[in-house]
Parts: sequence; C-alpha cells; structure tokens
Amino acid sequence: MRAKKQALTVTEAAAMRIQALLAKRGKPSVGVRIGVRARGCSGLSYTLEYADEKGKFDEVVEDKGVTVLIDPKAVMFILGTEMDYVEEKLQSGFTFHNPNEKGRCGCGESFHV
Repeated sequence: MRAKKQALTVTEAAAMRIQALLAKRGKPSVGVRIGVRARGCSGLSYTLEYADEKGKFDEVVEDKGVTVLIDPKAVMFILGTEMDYVEEKLQSGFTFHNPNEKGRCGCGESFHV
C-alpha cells in the first residue's frame, strides 16, 4: 500500500519559523491553518492563521515537526504546494511555490489557477 502524498510540503526554514511563532504566541495551538480567499487583482491570496483546534474537514499535514492544517475549501488550490520562509534585506515572510498557479499579479499579492 502506497503512502498518501501530502497536500503540502514545508521547508526547514518554514518549519523553524512556524515553531518560533507558536512558541511566542503564549497559548497552546494545534499548529497553523492555511487557506485562500478572494482578493487582489489576480483573484486569490493565501491566508495564514493560528489554529487552536482542528476543524472537522481540515486536511492535516505533519512535516518537519510542525502541523499545518489546510482549510477544506483551499485544498484543491494548494495541492502540491511547497511552503517556504524567506528573509531578505527589505522583506521577510512565508512564500508558496504552487504548481497549480497559472499566473500572479504584478505585486505578487494574489494568484489564479
């Protein structure tokens, strides 16, 4: 029996940043939850929030010691995505390398599939 492929992979940098954020939060969390919402000039943007509990239909990804929940409405947009954390001189943040994206807006805030 083949193992089910996870909907999302997490890089070491992203896992370390998630662990640091959860440690600083000051209250227990299951992990973080990723979703998508309609926004921006291309249509969709990623959302990221603390997850206090697992939702009934959340997709659960456990990778590199962290738990990432995926909102059930977002799974089809996120399948195969790699979540990374990048620190540069002028900005830092989570990035998503999504093979389903057909395009992004010029400012990089939104995408479409």
